[in-house]
Amino acid sequence: MRLLLDLGNTRLKWALQGPSPAWLARGVLEWGGELATLPDTAWAGLPRPTQVVGASVVDEDREQRVSALVQQAFADAPTWLRTPASACGVRNAYAEPQRLGVDRFLAMVAAHASGRAPCVLASAGTALVLDALAADGRHLGGLIAPGVQLMQRSLLDATAQVRPQRPGDVLELADNTADAVASGCWQAAAALIERFHAHMRPRLGGEPVLLLDGGDAPRLAPLLSLPVQMASDSVLRGLALWADAHMPAAASH
Repeated sequence: MRLLLDLGNTRLKWALQGPSPAWLARGVLEWGGELATLPDTAWAGLPRPTQVVGASVVDEDREQRVSALVQQAFADAPTWLRTPASACGVRNAYAEPQRLGVDRFLAMVAAHASGRAPCVLASAGTALVLDALAADGRHLGGLIAPGVQLMQRSLLDATAQVRPQRPGDVLELADNTADAVASGCWQAAAALIERFHAHMRPRLGGEPVLLLDGGDAPRLAPLLSLPVQMASDSVLRGLALWADAHMPAAASH
């Protein structure tokens, strides 16, 4: 029995892993939510995990807060995975491997294990993150851009007269500010994904799978002119695979 933690920029995601592929329990909590109540709410009544493993892209303070909650609920401390140079058949492209976000690495581990490489991975959340993964597990590198919501906030913060009075709709041509802002930002994200995918085709050989994950993925997918395979819980699934390979003792509990 293993508790998996994914500490992202916007949300904390967790899953309880047992012997079967399906999660025994899972949950998501926004960082502004009632984090301190986790031991008495979402985690109350769960069987005690034999291992707790986490992946984090947040600051040390939040990691420590989550560690304290895990200790309170299960009397155990998380093992935090830091990005390796290689693991589970995936080879990190970064010259300084630890500078690649561990979430990106684990998403590639999940994609590689599922047999979907060569692929382009697009994670649409706080940031829009793109990675190219070859069939043999080589990470070719990637791009990071502001996510759609961050793009819109940055535009509003930097301008005096762009002040939409409502959330905009995504259109080909907008005749008002609200729709123009929404349409421009969502289409910019879609265009970057399509451009990256097109440029990676010759390097990855043929037609790489496009995997789309993240909180904005459902709204972004219909804007793409490419076939898309939706992914979910990629970081948690990659973390489970890494733990199975490097911390296998829990598998028999």
